[in-house]
Amino acid sequence: MSQRSKLGLLLAASALCLPSQIWAETLRDALVKAYNSNPTLLAARAGQRANDENVPIARANGLPGVSVSGAYTENVHSSTVTLGTPDRFASGVANLSVPIFLGGAVSSSVNSAKARVEAGQADLRSTEATVFTNVVAAYMDVIRAQAIVDLNRKQVGVLTVNLEATRDRFEVGDLTRTDVAQSEARLAFAKAQLQQAEALLISTRENYVQLVGSAPDALESPPALPNLPSTPDSAVAVALKNNPDLLSASRVRDAARYDVGAARATRLPKLYAVGSSSYVDYLNTLPGTLPGSSKSTTAGAQLTIPIFQGGGPSARIRQAQARQSQAIEREIAVERGVIASARSAFANWQASNQVIKSAQIAVDASTLALEGVRAENSVGTRTILDVLNAERELLNAQVELVTAQRNSYVAGFQLLAAMGQAEARNLGLDGGPLYDPTVNYRRVKSIFWDWDQDPKPAAKATRTVDSKAQTSDISAPPAK
Repeated sequence: MSQRSKLGLLLAASALCLPSQIWAETLRDALVKAYNSNPTLLAARAGQRANDENVPIARANGLPGVSVSGAYTENVHSSTVTLGTPDRFASGVANLSVPIFLGGAVSSSVNSAKARVEAGQADLRSTEATVFTNVVAAYMDVIRAQAIVDLNRKQVGVLTVNLEATRDRFEVGDLTRTDVAQSEARLAFAKAQLQQAEALLISTRENYVQLVGSAPDALESPPALPNLPSTPDSAVAVALKNNPDLLSASRVRDAARYDVGAARATRLPKLYAVGSSSYVDYLNTLPGTLPGSSKSTTAGAQLTIPIFQGGGPSARIRQAQARQSQAIEREIAVERGVIASARSAFANWQASNQVIKSAQIAVDASTLALEGVRAENSVGTRTILDVLNAERELLNAQVELVTAQRNSYVAGFQLLAAMGQAEARNLGLDGGPLYDPTVNYRRVKSIFWDWDQDPKPAAKATRTVDSKAQTSDISAPPAK
């Protein structure tokens, strides 16, 4: 089974994890919403459609040009008297110009525009992967923040019970005022941590709304990410073939090479086939012996040979060559970045997996230690401070575990993005037909009608101005 099929099945299967929660939202749901309504992604698609138009614009310079003009003239006053001078006349002229040889400027410009269209399509893939990576991070941030709020609320509850028990034992003389003060201090600190955790939860939910366009419902645990590489070298090998940023840089380099050819054409001869036809009607203002109108038609060739242009062409050529050199170096820089990103994401993913194992051991050990300390405190061999410290260590271990789980998943998805495998076509999203940027390009590339245009632009992204402010409530789905 292909990687796309596997990941698509896993994302779809995540919708079946919690059937009792009809409001539950899966990672696939979030990605589909972002794919269809995220303004950053929609704006990038519109920008690519604008980029597509550079091809017909460049091609237009090599097509025939036809123009017509008309005029009406009144001879209001003349100091000389000429028998053949009309009082008024109307004229019309039609001109035709057909490019025959332009030094290769048109073909070079068209090839450059095509290369930049392909670069833009790769950039659109990169934007899509970036948006999806941000959505995955926001999704996992909400899950982590909710878990941390839940842990801190439980901690406050436990410390509240501990404080009540400590006060009772103080009343009977079993403990000292110091023990009570220590319990009060730990409870106050736990409440402060809870407030910070609740504020973080609200912040992560608002970030989710910004990216996805709607509030997060009860989020399900995400599915496992399939086909992650086993070594950093294998990750780099895939990334060098599929990473959209690298593909874009390669096509920009090609476009810069064509730009040099277009610049060289500015110092070459240009040949046009030209023709014109004119008609003048004297509107019956000439004597009867003279014709009432005249017609003329001409045809020929127009050759322009540049001899001296003040050094402009050579400057344009050198400029284009410098930009070609710049594109070459930038491609290498992007390649370096892709390699570093793939290796770093792999290292972060591996490290987070190890942290998960260690944190789980710490949680298990801290749970056992807390039970032992409580038992020893009940027989007087441990102090209240020992119990408080054990409870705090357990909380820290639990928070570290949920944080590592979040980091591992996000790092794994970032690794897929670096490998060029974190886009809609890889994720098997079925929220409607996938956007294909080549459809618009094929539609517009051959249009040569001057009066063609698209419908009036209208916003497609989901606005959040009417969404309700998010809360830290984790007992029910947040408000839509």
